[in-house]
Amino acid sequence: MSKLTLLSWNFENNGKDDPAKRLKAHELLVSLNPHLVLRQEMWGAGTNGNTILYELEQVLGLRGWLGPESCTAVFADPSVFQPVREWDTAAPMWVLPPTALIMRYLPAGAEAMPLALVSYHLNYASATTRVAEAEWLSTWADKRWTTPQGEVVRMPCLAGGDNNSYPVPGVEGDPALPVLEEIEDRRHRLHRSYVGANGTRVMDTRPDEALSTAGLEDLARYWATARRGDKRAVSRTVNACATHGPDSRVDRVYGTNDLLPAVTGVDVIEVSEDDSDHHIVRVTLDGDCFSDVLNQQVAEAAA
Repeated sequence: MSKLTLLSWNFENNGKDDPAKRLKAHELLVSLNPHLVLRQEMWGAGTNGNTILYELEQVLGLRGWLGPESCTAVFADPSVFQPVREWDTAAPMWVLPPTALIMRYLPAGAEAMPLALVSYHLNYASATTRVAEAEWLSTWADKRWTTPQGEVVRMPCLAGGDNNSYPVPGVEGDPALPVLEEIEDRRHRLHRSYVGANGTRVMDTRPDEALSTAGLEDLARYWATARRGDKRAVSRTVNACATHGPDSRVDRVYGTNDLLPAVTGVDVIEVSEDDSDHHIVRVTLDGDCFSDVLNQQVAEAAA
């Protein structure tokens, strides 16, 4: 079985202009042997002719694509993934624009279906904006591709990032939703909640619900329930703190249902608070099964 590793990480402020800190963080990523890295908070990576982006390419040994305004990035192993198309813009309301590409998985062969890959960062302060961004994020699960036989088929999608909101409750081991009144920072109460149907404020799970409705499955939730029951998949990705409340799982990777059979594991790599305020989400996939899914879609379209 060939192994494919995807990492998603909101590395705080891209190292806060500290080259040594940035190097250490990305050497940690290298130690995890990724084929794909979805990064958020890429601040400064686009200055001076993308100097920092190319620096990180060299450290990671991966090719990088920097999204608009240096908010996000995708890094990919060029021996495994080949770009087919990229988007410069996503939708008019994105505060922190995503990086989105159509990529071909080379081991699957030249006629296999490509897939959409997205690194995103939902808005920090507005639940209203977040749900709109999540709705637009779902459009990458609706991208179409014309097969060599002329059939138009919907492509698979993998998307990962910082949701600044919570997963819908119900999975054993998932951090509990915060209690609004127990969040000390009054501003943060606003940032992470919205006014519900009964007129009271409730914690924001709407982006997760929206993506799930669109057929994008939280891969950690999938692995912790439908597969092996591995509760490590739903570990915290942000530590408890006085202002933001308890441990939470705001960083998530989503995939369309057709890719679920290829998932072989999901876990969280914790980093020290000195390195970042977010932990690393790791998803592993069976590369052979991944290839089969991409080829099966073309075969079914031609049948």
